[in-house]
Amino acid sequence: MSYFRMNRRSLMAGAAATAFTARSMAQAQQPVNIKIGVLNDRSGLYADLTGEGSALAARMAVEDFGAAAKGLNVQIVSADHQNKPDVGANIARQWYDNDGVDAIADVPTSSVAFAVNQITREKNKIMLNSGAASSDLTGAQCSPNTVHWTYDTYALAQGTGGAMVKAGGDTWFFLTADYAFGHALERDTAAVVTKAGGRVVGAVRTPFPGTDFSSFLLQAQSSRAKVIGLANAGGDTINSIKQAAEFGITQGGQKLAGLLVFVTDVHALGLQTAQGLILTESFYWDLNDGTRAFSERFARQRGGNKPTMVQAGVYGATLHYLKAAAATKSRDATANMAWMKGNQTDDPLFGKGTIRADGRKMHPVYLFEVKKPSESKGPWDYYKLIATLPAEEAFRPIAAGNCPLVRA
Repeated sequence: MSYFRMNRRSLMAGAAATAFTARSMAQAQQPVNIKIGVLNDRSGLYADLTGEGSALAARMAVEDFGAAAKGLNVQIVSADHQNKPDVGANIARQWYDNDGVDAIADVPTSSVAFAVNQITREKNKIMLNSGAASSDLTGAQCSPNTVHWTYDTYALAQGTGGAMVKAGGDTWFFLTADYAFGHALERDTAAVVTKAGGRVVGAVRTPFPGTDFSSFLLQAQSSRAKVIGLANAGGDTINSIKQAAEFGITQGGQKLAGLLVFVTDVHALGLQTAQGLILTESFYWDLNDGTRAFSERFARQRGGNKPTMVQAGVYGATLHYLKAAAATKSRDATANMAWMKGNQTDDPLFGKGTIRADGRKMHPVYLFEVKKPSESKGPWDYYKLIATLPAEEAFRPIAAGNCPLVRA
């Protein structure tokens, strides 16, 4: 072979290698396009505690992370699932199959969350659940593609249920929203009550959503149970508490246990009606400097309304997901989920924590009592801290959840 032909081949090979290197460098420098869909109730029973506030929280996470400077081009989209599993499932499929969505956040209403959980697994995407409560999301229906961030029915039961029994409330009657969330909350709370030596004397399933709870409250009143457990949320909880006040139930000596109460519910009820309620949350706007700073920024864009724990959870989960995408420089769900579970969570709203193999996000949970009007120093100053439950005490032990990912 002539020197000329050998030299020509060497030059061609060198040029190809240079072109490959340049192309690789250019690809590495291109931003990773990430699309996150915030899927929740934007027009119904849970719109105040999730809704547009959750979408705002996701956008704030993108801003605070400095996504563009870290090589991420992030788009936040949102949709209303109307608290209907079929609607939520159709939106999730459309987002994953046609719209390039990489992760779905929030998803209140457990029946909707179960549907989206399954589709997310089939499509190998990521669900950052904040709004749905059922502990089955990290139990029998756990998925390698889902993180359950904010709270669950087990933690609510441990907090509010446990506190009420310790205070002498050893007989219970449940008003239970008739869908997956309500069933799970009644089940988990009843287990706490029974284990603590109490007993459940009755329960009634209420339509979801509901407006008139009078007949159900009268059944609870006639049961003479010391505690009436409200296994519902949002507008259902507000209506239940208002109507209980009209019937003079608490004046008669029975206590109401709001098993899932949000700060927006207390705001709607007013302290005169809500005072004395014991409740469990994993976030409150006035906990520390970090929660106060975030909440003030949030409120400026939400007409003065402070964020709920669901909206705070969307912020925290989105922030951790963005850290994963920046670290892996990828949209790949498997790689990003591995990073999320392999690295400590750390944000100004929930502090430091971890994500377990079953998808459960671990952080402290707080027991609060709603203040009397005379104790409040101003708007949204509603809670006083009663106790802090460490994550290991608040959330179900991983071995007890029957998650197939853990048994494998």
